[in-house]
Amino acid sequence: MIDLRRVQVLRAVHQHGTVTAAAAALHLTPSAVSHHLRELSRELKVRLIEPQGRRIRLTGAAHVVIEHGDAMVARWERAEAALESYRSGTAGLLRMCGFPSAVAALIAPAAALLRASNPELTIEVSECETPTGFDLLLATDADIAVLAPSEDFPHPGDARFDQRTLLDEPLDLLVPAGHPLVGRTRGGIQGVRLEDTAREEWILAAPGSCDHHQRVVVFCAVAGFTPKVAHYVRDWMAISAMVGAGLGVSLVPRMAPTPPEHAVVRLPLTGEPALTRRILTCVREGSRDHPLIQHGLKALAEAAAAVPGRVGITPPV
Repeated sequence: MIDLRRVQVLRAVHQHGTVTAAAAALHLTPSAVSHHLRELSRELKVRLIEPQGRRIRLTGAAHVVIEHGDAMVARWERAEAALESYRSGTAGLLRMCGFPSAVAALIAPAAALLRASNPELTIEVSECETPTGFDLLLATDADIAVLAPSEDFPHPGDARFDQRTLLDEPLDLLVPAGHPLVGRTRGGIQGVRLEDTAREEWILAAPGSCDHHQRVVVFCAVAGFTPKVAHYVRDWMAISAMVGAGLGVSLVPRMAPTPPEHAVVRLPLTGEPALTRRILTCVREGSRDHPLIQHGLKALAEAAAAVPGRVGITPPV
């Protein structure tokens, strides 16, 4: 293994002509320069210098070393620059995962922000459900997971993970266009309460298929009724289509898509407590201070700040 510092010494001797001049340029003693030259010669098993009167002369082998040494030193300088970029978080690989609507509304915009600000940064995005997200973190196949708490979530004190609130996402009532609740006012203020839907037919995910079913049932119970579920549908696009066809109402997260061709209206809900689902960022415990992860969390916070009507956001790091 060649010590590149010794190659630098050889280059300096070549440039300045004498050991003394090279030593002065490198802020070394002449004996230190001579020592480096001897050690480099020993490592390479060739003579690098030979006496020429009161001076020394570089051998042909030395010129070969210098020719290739220039390339090696330049390559190492590029490696140092790349490592510095990696240390500062402006280069490297950052892997993020999350559930589908989080990918669409949070991770994709965050990835775009990161690519714009750090062109040397590689972003890898994976779509996953909550339990898989934790598996990806533990396997180091993901660095940041964006997830919504559910019964499968590790408890907040789990020593393996650092879980923090990204935002509390509002839930909207989705009704068909022309529904009587559209334009409803209370005391001159437009607004709908969840209890206004007590007699409606509902479209929900099947029990046990995802955490949203239980979330809606709990909110309806707090509002004083049990939802009459007429159809069991899980996909947000399918729910939107079903509501648009007049087959019922549903409660959907603000980030869930509703295509413009669907004849539906989103109605923000009034009353206390606010109906939301909590979105968390999850990383491996101890990894939050890594520069790449810090950049990713900051970009996610910026994306979360653009979610309409968000209820709360914590600092990104």
